[in-house]
Amino acid sequence: MNTYNKIMKMFWLVFAVILFVVITFKGFSEGFERWWMFYPFVLLAVGMYFFKIWMMKRMEKHIAYMKEKESSDQELK
Repeated sequence: MNTYNKIMKMFWLVFAVILFVVITFKGFSEGFERWWMFYPFVLLAVGMYFFKIWMMKRMEKHIAYMKEKESSDQELK
């Protein structure tokens, strides 16, 4: 699962950069009045990147909590 999360985190970052470059290039070549409305998709991809980072940290904390709880439960027995 950890490999999947790392791959998806990098996917969203690369996707955001590629989208930004393509939209900006198209904006300069065809006019921004036609391409400006696609920038929210770049923001969405960047947001997904940061959401993925947040969720990965949250998952790591939860796994550590579960291991700690499991070890304390075994000590009580």
